[in-house]
Amino acid sequence: MTSVQAYAAQAKGQTPAPWRYEPREPRPDDVSIEILYCGVCHTDIHFVEDDWGMTNYPVVPGHEIIGRVASVGSEVTKYSPGDIVGVGCLVDSCRACSCCERGLEQYCAHAVWTYNGADRHDGRPTYGGYSEKIIVSEQFVVRIPDRLDPATSAPLLCAGITTYSPLRYVGAGPGNTVGVVGMGGLGHMGIKFAKAMGAEVTLFTRSESKVAEGKRNGADRVVISTDDAQMERAAGSLDYILDTVPVEHDFNPYIKCLGVDAKYLLVGQLTPINPPLEATPLILGRRSLMGSVIGGIQETQEMLDFCAEQGVGCDVEMLDIRKIGEAYERMKRSDVRYRFVIDIATLKES
Repeated sequence: MTSVQAYAAQAKGQTPAPWRYEPREPRPDDVSIEILYCGVCHTDIHFVEDDWGMTNYPVVPGHEIIGRVASVGSEVTKYSPGDIVGVGCLVDSCRACSCCERGLEQYCAHAVWTYNGADRHDGRPTYGGYSEKIIVSEQFVVRIPDRLDPATSAPLLCAGITTYSPLRYVGAGPGNTVGVVGMGGLGHMGIKFAKAMGAEVTLFTRSESKVAEGKRNGADRVVISTDDAQMERAAGSLDYILDTVPVEHDFNPYIKCLGVDAKYLLVGQLTPINPPLEATPLILGRRSLMGSVIGGIQETQEMLDFCAEQGVGCDVEMLDIRKIGEAYERMKRSDVRYRFVIDIATLKES
């Protein structure tokens, strides 16, 4: 089979650069996809820099993939050549455990991640969307509705589903008040989804410059979290808070903004909670802390259909893959509004 052109990091901290690899042979249930666009997630940087101590090099990042079906296996029934489709953070799972049976493949103990994973059939490493092609079982491919722009849809497959899933799970909607902590790639999508679901939305941000941005994306009000008076006025006012901040920060001031029986939905920070949670506000308000990660394949399709119906999309900046190193540095400075999307045509030019 013809080798695939990609961008890979060859060692810890090395900026992804041109590389070629031999793809696996397609199976009867596989969809071969010509990649058109790939979103750039902060997780890509963590894997390139081995921040979590689990990277296997070379690593081809990218799990927000939009492409065109090039060919399908003999057992494929849902897709045909020419269809515009997506691949998110997962390319397989055990398909037999209780999580898989419930459509919660993201919680399968044997989930196969789109990159830095291992194929469950032959053990070969999985490579992601900084590439011209990907081969995926049809069960882990989603259809991109005609009403969605393929380029701006790429981040929906990670940033979108990461924020949609917990809001959908708790039933956020009309009559609810939802707070969103952080105004980055995840945060701006959280605002859009909560608003589209019918909730009243409050953005918490440390930056005065994000006030207008928050309201433009649908926030009904914006609270500057470093202003004690504003935080005091927000105390006890929210049914849910969606915390999207990816770095270590203090949850306690925000938890106090929850009402009785309210829930704190954590989707951003993967490091230990520091400073520790204060137990008293949790106990006296019967408040709870809940974590969440992406969504299953069926829910991801539901999210895409919801976006098409409600006109929800991600704010993106298109990227020439040859500037991926510069993009990483800008992401570290939060200097992107709000997600980079690689035009894979630039990969073929490199």
